[in-house]
Amino acid sequence: MAIKYSKEFKDAIIAKLLPPSNASILDVAKETGIPKDTLYCWRIKFRNISADQLHQNQPSGTFSSEEKLTIVIETASLNETETSEYCRRKGIYPDQINGWTSIVRQSLSCKPSVSKAEREAAQQQAKTIKQLQSELN
Repeated sequence: MAIKYSKEFKDAIIAKLLPPSNASILDVAKETGIPKDTLYCWRIKFRNISADQLHQNQPSGTFSSEEKLTIVIETASLNETETSEYCRRKGIYPDQINGWTSIVRQSLSCKPSVSKAEREAAQQQAKTIKQLQSELN
């Protein structure tokens, strides 16, 4: 017969398995008496659910834009192992950093959209400036 665990209990156990704690499943299984296969399933389900919500509900919400940019810059030159270690220390996921990096790249590559009227006004101003400069000379 299957044992039903409360959502709060599952969440507490899953929190032990994820950063920053990163307890091993075998240790948690011994400590709680929950089968290791059950713990693996819980962790997989949590990761699948939280993958969609990662940028909204995870610790990334506690970082300011400046801190996120700093993290992106600090991790830009790190390899995968070093990035993982960095993430464990900060209590974040590599996927979060990848998402922040994508946002930074997008924002840097976007050109501000200028309307046709604004372009024409700028061209007219440039012509006026040229004309005035030639009159001054």
